[in-house]
Amino acid sequence: MSTTTTAAPVPVSVPELSIFDPVYLGIDESGMPVEVRLIYRNMLIAGEPGGGKSSLLNVIAAHGALSTDCRLCLFDGKQVELGQWEACADVFVGPDLALAIATVRRLQIVMDNRYRHLRWRLRRKIRRNDKFSPILILIDELAYFTATIGDKKLREDFSSLVRDLVARGRAVGIIVVAATQRPSSDIIPTSLRDLFAYRAAFRCTTDSSSDIILGHGWANRGYTANTISPTNHGCNLLLAEGGVPHLMKTGWMDDDICIRIAAHAAQTRRAAREARLAQQPQKPKLDLVAA
Repeated sequence: MSTTTTAAPVPVSVPELSIFDPVYLGIDESGMPVEVRLIYRNMLIAGEPGGGKSSLLNVIAAHGALSTDCRLCLFDGKQVELGQWEACADVFVGPDLALAIATVRRLQIVMDNRYRHLRWRLRRKIRRNDKFSPILILIDELAYFTATIGDKKLREDFSSLVRDLVARGRAVGIIVVAATQRPSSDIIPTSLRDLFAYRAAFRCTTDSSSDIILGHGWANRGYTANTISPTNHGCNLLLAEGGVPHLMKTGWMDDDICIRIAAHAAQTRRAAREARLAQQPQKPKLDLVAA
């Protein structure tokens, strides 16, 4: 009888990153690299299915996983879009709205505690050398947690908690990156959209859907994701703070590359965590015999 074995993914050799570093997203129309600083920012990713939202999430997840100064909190109702990064995450939430709400409440407590610390230190935001790490929150399919699973009360609770993190979390290093394939006003109300400094609009079927992502009036000014070809996967209009939307092509990583990067990142993060624990002062042990 023959048996087959699956080889473990071969780790890749990559430099250690920091969440304070610019995050590479892809290239622009001229072939120049597109980078954004996610620290002190949030990002909204939306567009029709198959446009390339998962590719952009994977690029951001890879940078976060390779940043040992960053903690990862992943929400994925399908469990497979971000599942490859689960070993790198501090928390991974699947199709469980109660767990999702409990996790966001914990993040809210962390946020409030950090603000108390900043207030005590007479500071406005965290710094690279602070002892507490920034937290990168990735939510795949925001609509699943806000309009699909559970009852209306629980969905509203989750929505309001996420809105609070987006509104107040930036200065204390809590970064929210949320993606949805339902760019509608009930999923992305204006009051929530305007809190996102970065907005990436992938292919949309209408100008109004594009405006729901980028902001009202951009379609009339010639910036609409409705003009992106359905066959141009990964192409999107990226709006940065204070700028105008720019066409860009998201970097592509297949499943094998994601698995290899995740394996390397998980190993690196474990080593970094063990090194931090080793540096902490040890409490003296009580010698019961001598006592």
